[in-house]
Amino acid sequence: MQLYNTLSAEERAELIDQAGQQRLTLSFYTYAKIEDPKKFRDELFIAWNALDALGRIYVAHEGINAQMSVPAENFEAFRDTLEAYDFMQGIRLNVAVEHDDHSFLKLTIKVRHKIVADGLNDDTFDVTNKGVHLGAAAFNQILEDPNTIVVDFRNHYESEVGHFQNAITPDVETFRESLPIINEQLKDFKEDKNLVMYCTGGIRCEKASAYFKHQGFKNVFQLEGGIINYARQIKEQNLESKFIGKNFVFDNRLGERITDDIVSQCHQCGKPCDNHTNCANDGCHLLFIQCDDCKALMENCCSTECLETTHLPLTEQVKLRRGKQVGNKIFRKGRSENLRFKHSGDLPNIPLAKAQETKDIRQKIKVKKVLVAKAEHYYTKAGVGLFLMENHELNLGDTILISGPTTGNQELVLEKMMVNGQEKTTAKAGDKVTFEVPFRIRLSDKLFKILS
Repeated sequence: MQLYNTLSAEERAELIDQAGQQRLTLSFYTYAKIEDPKKFRDELFIAWNALDALGRIYVAHEGINAQMSVPAENFEAFRDTLEAYDFMQGIRLNVAVEHDDHSFLKLTIKVRHKIVADGLNDDTFDVTNKGVHLGAAAFNQILEDPNTIVVDFRNHYESEVGHFQNAITPDVETFRESLPIINEQLKDFKEDKNLVMYCTGGIRCEKASAYFKHQGFKNVFQLEGGIINYARQIKEQNLESKFIGKNFVFDNRLGERITDDIVSQCHQCGKPCDNHTNCANDGCHLLFIQCDDCKALMENCCSTECLETTHLPLTEQVKLRRGKQVGNKIFRKGRSENLRFKHSGDLPNIPLAKAQETKDIRQKIKVKKVLVAKAEHYYTKAGVGLFLMENHELNLGDTILISGPTTGNQELVLEKMMVNGQEKTTAKAGDKVTFEVPFRIRLSDKLFKILS
């Protein structure tokens, strides 16, 4: 019985593109008593795998928390798999306003101690005594009340790119950090203020609202369904958006735009920007905000050091990170001394980039190249890559660079290639080119020709 993914992310992406069917990005959660989370996990995997449902799901004795991508044509069948369980009958599914067919490329269901790491001892307070749920219209109304204090219970890298107007946005890296900070900061307002809270999909506030009522706050409210549901409701009801900027999401999109406001800045040059990226150096993989100009200049890297590392042979890169905790094993999103601009708010009047800095980086790396093709497929057993030519020519004997966020930067000399199924010495724009590649390539990879 299959309880694991049989396709890589790249292979799954290719199948999704070939199918050409719309997929829906959605999220849901519920707190419930689950006697056997492992058995529950296995049942879900079998049912959802049959429906080509993908996503990242956590299950625990206390419930389920899921972010998923589901084929639109299978949506009702997917809902039926939820309704089969009493505690998920009538569950609210937060469907994203914007969709990306590649938002999730694997089905991952993990059994955890808790569905949200809150650090709380649930036995010490009544977790069912939650705050009042507010829809978008009621939430907008209470924000107008001068007696209201609104708190963002997301992490700093989430609230930095978008938040509700006048919200308290704790500078924290985890949800559990924010709870004692807010409790201390608002200790003198427990009796007479409206404590209004929100998060991405509502799950963090479900527990936080009960916790703060236990701490003595009298008037506790929470945004029902979080920012995701709020964005849908203001669109359907033609309401003013009190949320400004982008809503950070935990899938490949990394963000869903709610308004055109840009409230954050590129962490490298200070230019107004709210696009997150992951550092292309697998030994770093830092999540940070990077504008298009810096992305091109720094090749998706957060620092000159990481940029230099990505230009090393893959074997050298592996040696450098051997024995170290690297990549996404380190939780330090947006935290690096290499980032000059790390906070949202008023943007300083700073030029986009200094010409001398650009020149220094390029001279240091000493790489001149031109984009010629993009990756189309990788044949695992044969070790062959397929590329679609877009610009210029490619000739036998050329030194090429295959570059991508995960692949890094790999340099090769082109000794043999097949052009449109035939062995040739030259390829031009529009041709499909295949040749042996001694490492896995990905759909996000690009092929450059190194210029002498």
